[in-house]
Amino acid sequence: MGVVVPIDEKAKSGGGVNNLVKLAAADMERVNATILSRTGSDVTMIPEVANHLISSGGKRLRPMLTLATAGMCAYRGEGHVKLAAAVEFMHTATLLHDDVVDQSEMRRGKKAARMLWGNEASVLVGDFLLGQAFKMMVEVGSLPCLDILSTAAAVIAEGEVMQLSAAKDTQTTEDAYLAVIRAKTAALFGAACEVGPVLAASSKAEIAACRAYGMNLGVAFQLIDDALDYGGTSAKLGKNVGDDFREGKITLPVVLSFRRGSEAERDFWRRTLEQGEASDTDLESALTIMCKHRALEDTVERARHYGAMAKDALELFPASAWRTALLDVVDFCIERAN
Repeated sequence: MGVVVPIDEKAKSGGGVNNLVKLAAADMERVNATILSRTGSDVTMIPEVANHLISSGGKRLRPMLTLATAGMCAYRGEGHVKLAAAVEFMHTATLLHDDVVDQSEMRRGKKAARMLWGNEASVLVGDFLLGQAFKMMVEVGSLPCLDILSTAAAVIAEGEVMQLSAAKDTQTTEDAYLAVIRAKTAALFGAACEVGPVLAASSKAEIAACRAYGMNLGVAFQLIDDALDYGGTSAKLGKNVGDDFREGKITLPVVLSFRRGSEAERDFWRRTLEQGEASDTDLESALTIMCKHRALEDTVERARHYGAMAKDALELFPASAWRTALLDVVDFCIERAN
């Protein structure tokens, strides 16, 4: 396995998200300005906690997808900027909440907010950001967009609970795990891509195609993250490698390794993940078992499959700079594992 390729390095090389970053640059300036203005509060801790994560070098991929699909569908209004900011706030809120649930110590290469301000502040600031996101949705005045993003918020929460109930359960099936990541990760990608064509009053077929692109891209993105948690590096991944293992998370590499393994190997997964009795050397043993059963390679291969479906969804649209940029994003997400 290789390492994560950060967004700026890929941009410098002329590949990856370079086209999208350039095309969305003017609108992203407005999105970033909106984000900064909406994190303001008389309660000092709110902007401190929010800006700690928001300004920590995240890719802003999801809001750029909102801008890109709106551009590809020839939207000419202003609403896409606020909706893109709302999407980023929703994403940031889920990260703040996730880190508390997972007891994570790092996020984007820095100490997680919960390590600096505590769990309570992280959860409450996440709630504040969700509130601001919904205010911006209402201000845009599109009931269909409000419906799409509010539904996504509920689905994401369901996905988090699904993951919590499946935590440490080595009997989790591949289908069950994919259902978790469709809810937990892909739902926001899908919604971010869907609101652009909805604002542009595009056809039902075009709206459905953009949503399919986002959903499949989201699944591919998460599967690559799952593989990189065992085969990446901390500096590039933005969190500690092996966090999923230490937290007892059942991800696709584990599901495949457990299914394909010997009884002794299954006992290893039960001991380390279900019972939480993992030693310092067990992460290396886990990686050895995964390599033996091609679990990481097959996880990446499944990601490629979903990436191909994301690309296919865009075949409905005529050639354009925006469509090319969106196709490049799929390659960027998959190539992080090369």
